[in-house]
Amino acid sequence: MSRKWKNILGGLAVFTLLSGIIAVVGGLYILYSFGRDLPDYKQLADYEPPVVSRVYAGDGSLIKEYAREKRLFVPINAIPPKVIQAFLSAEDQNFYTHIGIDFKGLLRAVLVNVKNVITNRRPVGASTITQQVAKNFLLTNEVRFERKIKEAILSYRIEQTFSKDQILELYLNEIYLGQNSYGVAAAALNYFGKSLDELEVQEIAYLAALPKAPSNYHPVRRYNNAVGRRDWVLGRMEIEGFITEEEKLAAQNLPLGTVESGRARTFQANYFAEDVRRELKKTYGDDELYGGGLAVRSSLSPRLQAIAEREMKNGLVTYDRRHGWRGPLGNMDIFAAPYPTWKEEFIKKRTPLGVDSWQEAVVVDVNDEVAIIATKEALKNSETFEALPKQSISLAEVKWARKWLPGERRGPQVESVTEVLAQGDIIAVEAIETEEPSIGSPFGLRQIPEINGALVALDPHTGRVLAMVGGYDFTRSEYNRATQAKRQPGSAFKPFVYSVALEQGFTPSSLVLDAPFVIDQGYGMGKWKPRNSSNKFYGPSTLRLGIEKSRNLMTVRIAQNVKMENVVEVAERFGITEDMPDLLSMSLGAGETTLLDLTAAYGMIVNGGKKIEPSLIDRIQDRYGNTIYRHDDRACVGCVSEEWQYQNSPELPDERDDVLDPVTSYQLVSMMEGVVQRGTGVRIRALRRPLAGKTGTTDDSFDTWFVGFSPDMVVGVFVGFDAPRSLGRGEEGSSVAVPIFRDFMRDALKDEAPTPFRIPEGVRLVRVDATTGQLAGAGAKNTILEAFRQGSFPTKNAQVLDGFNSLVQTKTKLNTGTGGIY
Repeated sequence: MSRKWKNILGGLAVFTLLSGIIAVVGGLYILYSFGRDLPDYKQLADYEPPVVSRVYAGDGSLIKEYAREKRLFVPINAIPPKVIQAFLSAEDQNFYTHIGIDFKGLLRAVLVNVKNVITNRRPVGASTITQQVAKNFLLTNEVRFERKIKEAILSYRIEQTFSKDQILELYLNEIYLGQNSYGVAAAALNYFGKSLDELEVQEIAYLAALPKAPSNYHPVRRYNNAVGRRDWVLGRMEIEGFITEEEKLAAQNLPLGTVESGRARTFQANYFAEDVRRELKKTYGDDELYGGGLAVRSSLSPRLQAIAEREMKNGLVTYDRRHGWRGPLGNMDIFAAPYPTWKEEFIKKRTPLGVDSWQEAVVVDVNDEVAIIATKEALKNSETFEALPKQSISLAEVKWARKWLPGERRGPQVESVTEVLAQGDIIAVEAIETEEPSIGSPFGLRQIPEINGALVALDPHTGRVLAMVGGYDFTRSEYNRATQAKRQPGSAFKPFVYSVALEQGFTPSSLVLDAPFVIDQGYGMGKWKPRNSSNKFYGPSTLRLGIEKSRNLMTVRIAQNVKMENVVEVAERFGITEDMPDLLSMSLGAGETTLLDLTAAYGMIVNGGKKIEPSLIDRIQDRYGNTIYRHDDRACVGCVSEEWQYQNSPELPDERDDVLDPVTSYQLVSMMEGVVQRGTGVRIRALRRPLAGKTGTTDDSFDTWFVGFSPDMVVGVFVGFDAPRSLGRGEEGSSVAVPIFRDFMRDALKDEAPTPFRIPEGVRLVRVDATTGQLAGAGAKNTILEAFRQGSFPTKNAQVLDGFNSLVQTKTKLNTGTGGIY
C-alpha cells in the first residue's frame, strides 16, 4: 500500500474516531441537558386517574354518570385479549420487544415520510405505546424536537421501571378516544352501549382506530372515514395473526352500529338523579363526585319511576285541558316566501322545552271542520310542498280548547276549528288513533301545562324512595317540587292533629261539634272564623267523619281541646316542619312543608308508628369496591349468605324509634281508609284494594295534595302553580291530586295481590253506626267496623257538652274482653 493511501486511511480512521467521540459526547450532552429536569416518571406507580362516578337504580340499571373526564378504570387482567391485540396491531406491533423506542418503526416512518412529503401527504408518526404514555402522563402535546427527545428518554426509563403489562394498563385507561371517552371501557359504553367483554371484533377494531385522531373518524359525521380506518385495523389484526381472513372479511362487511353516546342502557330519572348528585356533592365534594369513581346504588325502582313520570304528566295535562287553550307556540307567514325558504325557517326554530314527548307542527290550512298541518319531521323529508304527507287535526280534537280566561275560567264551547287555529300557527301535536274519518294521518292538539306538581313513592318501612317526579319536565325546570318546594299541606295535615286526640283518649267514634267557631286573634288581628269548604255545619260528628269529609271546624275544635303546643310537638316528631307557631290556624295545614317530608310522615303512620328517614341512596362504594356508606347500617351477626340455603335467614334488629303508638297508628290508618271508601278520596275506591290517605286543599285552592298508602308503599302527590295562584273554582285535592294517585297505584300494584292493612295487638274491631259512632244493634244498616283500643268501646249513650265552642264526646266504658267483633 502506498504512503498516500496509508495517509488517507489514517485520516479516515481519525475522522471516524473523532466523529464517534463527538457523537458520544453529544449524546451524553443531550441526555444530560434534556434529562435533568424531566418529570418524575415513578409517580406512575401511584396512578389514580379521575374515574367516572356512576349512579345505579335498585335493579342495577344505570341512571347517571358524573365526570369531568369520562373514564372507567379497568385492570389489565380484566381487559379482553382481543382489545389488547387490536390496539397493538394499530399502534405498536413491536410493543413487547422494543425498549420504549422502536428503532425499526422509526426508520420505517422516516422512509414513509420522505415519500409522503414528495406526494404531499400527511406525515405519519412513530411513537410507541410507551412514548404515548410518557407524552400523555408527563409531557405536553406540543410538536417540538425537544419534546420528542424528552419523550424518548422518559420512555426508556419507564421501560426499565415498569412491566409491559403495567405500561399497557396505563395506556388503555388513559387514552382519549373521542366523545369525552377516556380509556377503552368508557369508549365501549359511549360508542356501543356495551362493556368491554361484550364487544364484537368489528367494534373493537373501531375503538383501536380512534387514538390517532378521534374527530377524523366520527361514527356519524365521518362515517366513511371511520369504516375505512376500522377496516385497516382489521387488516392489521389479520397480518399479526390475531384473526383469520374469514373473520376479517365478515367484520368488514358489517355496519359500524354505534349508539348515541351510550344512552342505550341509561334509565332517565333526572329529578331523582339531581337530588342524588346534590347529596353526593355535599358529603364528598366535587373532586370525589366527578373523579372519585364512586359506585352509588340508589333506591329507585325504574318500573315505578316510569309509571310516576307518565301519570304525573297525564294528570297535569288533564287539569290543563279543563282550563282552556292559551294559544299557539308561535306563528309564521308560510306563504310570504317560497316553500323551501319557510320550511327551513321553521325547521331551524328551536323546539320549545316540554314538547319533546310530542311533535311540533305548523298549520298550513284550516277550515271549520279540520286543520291541515305539517310536522317538522314531515317537512324534513319532503322536497316540495305537494309532496308533504297529509296530516290533520279534526274538530273533535280541538273541542277541549275553549279560550282560557283569567281566574282559570274558560270561554264558550268550540264550534269550529278556526276558533282555535289559524294558518301559520306553530303548535304541539301528537299522533292518535281514531275511528272517525280523517284527512291523512290524524293528530291531536296538545298544550304544555302551566301548572306543575310532584310525586313521591317510598317504602314506609325503610324510607327508601322508590320513585320521584319533581315537575312536568326537567328540561323546562330543574327545580324539584318534591324536595325543594315548601308549600302549605292544607287538610293533608289533619291526621296529625287527630293523632294527638287519639293519644289523649279520644276514639274514632268520639263526637265533636261541627258548628261555627270564632276566636279573637289578639290586638289588631281581628277575629278568625274558619269554615268548612262546603260552607255548611253538620252538628255532632265522629272523628272518623271529620277525617273522611275533611271537616275544618271539627279539626280546629280538636286542636283547641288537645292544645296546639302538642300538635306542634307531633309535627316536629314526624319531621313535617320545624318551629311551627302554635296558632290554631296551623291545625288546618297553614304551616309549610315539602312533599317528601309529608309523605315520609304518612309512612310512619302506616308502618305502625316507627321513625323513618327518606333516603335516595342504599350504598356507596369507592373505586376499589370498598363500601363507604350504607343506609341500613345495622349489624347482622351470622350473616353468611352461603349458609342461608341450609338455615333460616338471620333476623335483623329493629332499631327504629317509636314516634306513635301502634294502636293509634292503626286507628288513623282505618280512618283514612274511610277517606277512600266514603270520603274525599272516593275516586280511588274503584281500584278495589286496601288503600288509604288524605286529601289536602289550601285556601282559594292554591295548593292541592293527596298523600296515601297501601300496606307497603306510601305515595304523595302535590299539584300547584310555581307562582302560587288559585287552580280555579271547584278544583281541590280530590279533583286534581287524587286521580294522579289513583292512576299511579292502579299500575304500580297491578301485579300484587291485595293485602289488608296489618292490625297490631291491642286493637278491637267493633261494629258501630257509621254516623253516630254508637254500637250497632241487630239488623242495623249503615254500619262499619271501627277500631278501638282494647278495653274501651262506646256505650249507647252520648252526652253533648254545653258551650258555643264546646267539644262533644261519647262516653266510654272499660271492657276487659280479649277482642272480637261486635
